Amino acid sequence: MTDGIPSGGRGALLIDGAWRAPSGGSYAPVVDPSTGRPIGEAPVASAGDARAAIDAAADREESWGRTPGHARARILRAAADRLRADRETMARLIATEVGKPITDARVEVDRAAEVYVLAAEEIRHLGGESFPADAYERPAGNEARYLFTVREPIGAVVAIGPFNFPLNLLSHKIAPALAAGNPVVAKPTSAAPFTALRLAEHLVAAGVPAGVLNVVVGPGGTVGNALVDHPKTRLVTFTGSTEVGKGIAERAGRRAARVILEMGGLDPFVVLDDAPLDVAVAAATRGAFGYSGQVCTASKRFLVQASIADDFARSLAQRARSLKVGPALDETTQVGPLIDPAAVDRMEALVAEARGRSARVLAGGERPTTTGGSFYPPTVLDTVPEDARVVREEPFGPIAPVVRFGDLDDAVRIANGTPYGLQAAVYTRDLARGFSLARRIRAGGVHLNDPTTLRWDALPFGGVRDSGLGREGLRYAMQEMTEVKLISVNFGLA
Repeated sequence: MTDGIPSGGRGALLIDGAWRAPSGGSYAPVVDPSTGRPIGEAPVASAGDARAAIDAAADREESWGRTPGHARARILRAAADRLRADRETMARLIATEVGKPITDARVEVDRAAEVYVLAAEEIRHLGGESFPADAYERPAGNEARYLFTVREPIGAVVAIGPFNFPLNLLSHKIAPALAAGNPVVAKPTSAAPFTALRLAEHLVAAGVPAGVLNVVVGPGGTVGNALVDHPKTRLVTFTGSTEVGKGIAERAGRRAARVILEMGGLDPFVVLDDAPLDVAVAAATRGAFGYSGQVCTASKRFLVQASIADDFARSLAQRARSLKVGPALDETTQVGPLIDPAAVDRMEALVAEARGRSARVLAGGERPTTTGGSFYPPTVLDTVPEDARVVREEPFGPIAPVVRFGDLDDAVRIANGTPYGLQAAVYTRDLARGFSLARRIRAGGVHLNDPTTLRWDALPFGGVRDSGLGREGLRYAMQEMTEVKLISVNFGLA
């Protein structure tokens, strides 16, 4: 392998412990967004391959579920060790496949390794509860009963990952599923299959038994639907767009299969008139332009109190212009490419529409003239109307629209004025006002004086309304991936 690309440039599917070619013999190019050039070919699974993977996983439900927790934990820790040892290759692979700046890609590998460690630790806490049976009048005889619950694995889990964190977010699905005793079928993004396949190699080498982890790559319309529709799939955990997530929920609901959905967001970044501007602007720069804004928790709408909006927008534009845009493997790059040319086209369309509705471009706003790569500069838009597309639709790119508001009621109205509710940020020196907004903004997480991108891998994470269903975060994902069983013991028979 070179930089994690398989010899010959072709990957393989992992089904029932065997690396195999797709049954239809189809492959698709994997393109480096920094150059626009292919780096290899991904296997394109068929619906039959997907069904075979689920069958293999379902066949291992009992054996893996009965594997002692300490043994599962040992495997997960070994996987973490392997990821740490392979840090540079994994990071370069992420940078090449999805255009994430290499310095950020290294952080992603570090976080992913920690996810397996955290999942191993949580196995010790995946317990049930006991209840005082004699506190209940009915049914009769509770004085001689002992009641308790246990958590049991739910069964075959389908893990569908996104392109923007091809290692860490897929690990946030695989690690808790394996820790809870569930076999897994992973469907990584077709944009970054080699990252997922290399992860699978490490997990297999760490001791995950044959069939307990399977990996299939292919389009959602065939492979994804086959996985979701399979009668043996018990839970689907997905990160991606709201449109696709709702479709998965509808299909899974027909069979009463459980879902964990982490979907889109239009995360508001609220700046009150007493906020320290230097701190807020620095955080806004990270929130809007980190990984070119291709993050579900990216700061996507900047709601700034009118009296300070001019200063905020001007300072943010100055910082945006100072960021270095370049290839992902360049150690000095701060903003890399977008995932593909279609994403660049979308940025152009959103900026053009906003311009036509009175928005002013303070930084960026034009596609680079150089050829090669899917680049778009960090862009700051000021005086953006509330009904502009760029503040009504998730841009998933390096655009920071500034929307002005009057009082706190106005800020809440605008913040809650979309169907989304993933994360939000509020900057203020007055924590009383900050707490008031934190309670009133509808979101899965609100951060006071920290950016919207904040996430703790061990703590609950997810959105409300069109941003998600269920929660990730190791302990919380493991709870979602288990069934609660009540057991009663009658000790009054003697």
